[in-house]
Amino acid sequence: MTQTQRIHILNPRLANQIAAGEVVERPSSVVKELIENAIDAGSHRIEVELEAGGARLIRIRDDGSGIGEDDLPLALSRHATSKIDSLEDLEGVASLGFRGEALASISSVSRLELVSNATDEPAAGWRVVVEGRDMESRVTPAPHPRGTSVAVRDLFFNTPARRKFLRTEKTEFSHVEEVFRRLALSRYDIGWTLRHNQKTLHQLRPANDAAGSERRISALLGSKFLDNALHLDIEASGLRLWGWVGLPTHSRAQADQQYFFVNGRVVRDRLVAHAIRQAYRDVLFHGRHPVFVLYLELDPMVVDVNVHPTKHEVRFRDGRLVHDFLFSSLHRALGDARPNARVSPEDDSKGEQASGEQASGAKADHSPTSSSLDSFHAQPGWQQQMALRAGQDDSARPSAGRVREFMAGYQALHPEHEERLLTPQPSVLEGRETQKHLHEGQVDAAAPRLPPLPQDDPTQAPPLGYAIAQLHGVYILAQTARGLVIVDMHAAHERITYEGMKQQIFLADSLGGDSNDAGNKGALNAQPLLVPVSLAVSAAEVETAEQSRDAFSRLGVELDVAGPETLLVRQVPSLLAQADVEPLIRDMLSDLERYGRSDRLEAHINELLSTMACHGSVRANRRLSIAEMNALLRDMERTERSGQCNHGRPTWTEMSMRELDKLFLRGQ
Repeated sequence: MTQTQRIHILNPRLANQIAAGEVVERPSSVVKELIENAIDAGSHRIEVELEAGGARLIRIRDDGSGIGEDDLPLALSRHATSKIDSLEDLEGVASLGFRGEALASISSVSRLELVSNATDEPAAGWRVVVEGRDMESRVTPAPHPRGTSVAVRDLFFNTPARRKFLRTEKTEFSHVEEVFRRLALSRYDIGWTLRHNQKTLHQLRPANDAAGSERRISALLGSKFLDNALHLDIEASGLRLWGWVGLPTHSRAQADQQYFFVNGRVVRDRLVAHAIRQAYRDVLFHGRHPVFVLYLELDPMVVDVNVHPTKHEVRFRDGRLVHDFLFSSLHRALGDARPNARVSPEDDSKGEQASGEQASGAKADHSPTSSSLDSFHAQPGWQQQMALRAGQDDSARPSAGRVREFMAGYQALHPEHEERLLTPQPSVLEGRETQKHLHEGQVDAAAPRLPPLPQDDPTQAPPLGYAIAQLHGVYILAQTARGLVIVDMHAAHERITYEGMKQQIFLADSLGGDSNDAGNKGALNAQPLLVPVSLAVSAAEVETAEQSRDAFSRLGVELDVAGPETLLVRQVPSLLAQADVEPLIRDMLSDLERYGRSDRLEAHINELLSTMACHGSVRANRRLSIAEMNALLRDMERTERSGQCNHGRPTWTEMSMRELDKLFLRGQ
């Protein structure tokens, strides 16, 4: 018979070490907590110094407000903080730290020395030292400028089991450097320094303007990030989202350049990740990850940061509002990114030809544009010119008739999919003829070749220039004001066709549709099931289905409640009549419960439309006239997400005159 253990209060040292298990995982955890304290102290400069990846030494210096002599004995005590005082403060906390546990936890597993001065008198500093034992309130004088220095030596020296889990010096330092990178991106107005083993690796000056912020991003993430990123700044419903999102063509094999900040706090949130993943849904190549540095600002009272010991997660009061705002903002920004005529500093070759053909010593004044991509709509002049040449208004969109015409062609090529077509037509067109009709009405096949590019005024030329040739029946070569554009004609036409079909199907209510579609506005064509599908679900999922009835209906899904924990699926979209609807509906209900919205059904439909668009687009070895090639270029300039095909592959690339001249060593 075992003896009953008596309840007792843990001694402070053991309690601190237990808390350290949550807060102090490795040296990077210590760096994060100490830097956050320095930021909260109002510092303008923060220095981080490490030895042996942080296992031997971590020293953080700042020039913040410092800690007074009277407060210093409490600084290393648990649950001691100057940042909150009441429940109201906690509900609207704006500081990075507020728990009052970090210093106590760190000091319980290391040899810690803290020196601080809250005055402008350099000789008025004070020191406190702790070596893995209970806090002693003995404070000694120590000269120190205004601010605080914290030195953490021999991490986990008194907990060998924890020390065994530390990795190599290189690995631990890489984690510290990532923490440094995140925090340096959170505050551009602070100067930062990082040293490792007496070697300075980062020295970042404070940035108070957009150019300074971009210099910091380039220093931390590389210049390629900004060269392939869109800048956005959007406000709505009390929310503001600003920052940089990478173009889909600039993706990475791992999610190592994804930084999201909520009111200046870096977070990893499932709701945020889901919204961003949705925005990139059909523009990323499979297995790739987008890059972004984004900042969400909102009222601190509507976000709870007290949900995780390390404060990496947050909870939004209205998660659905935040999710929809993030998704719509990013989806719109990626959709509005059209081909443009931006000039980067190294490609400013209009005024200075590397070929040496310019007068000696003369250098034209061509100021490079911002490294952030400008919307192609901001370039006036060429659109109206092309509208006159092509005999077409610039605002033309793929019509419902053109989509039905394409589907008829697809039906002729794939009769086995007839039951899946949204609106099959009795007239059948050959696939190649369908593609011809997609171009007709835009440019006359007999139209003369367009005139040369206006060299003196690049704004009068379209971003993708004018076609000059076709290469091996696969690529279109086009001359632009800056050099040469190469277009994968199948990939480009695939995206154009795909976007046109999506607009007709999913945006019928906002675009109005054709007159023949008047009875079908705002909802997908649906097909009743001969035998309704019964789903055994939870009571919460039944409630979710009831609350989202309109959303399901618009997507062509009819759900009926057949019991407290039973749903009946009576109707599904015609395009998915042959799909397995049970896992699809379950996934949709799960998404609606967690995120307030679901894109599962749209994703399934888009997958089918993508396949149809792929089969219906111009194929390799199809000979196109100059007029047809130019029509395809103009369609690309009008089409959302035209930089990638439906599978995430790039549709075009550009080589500037500077790059071409380098290939042939001209001017060298």
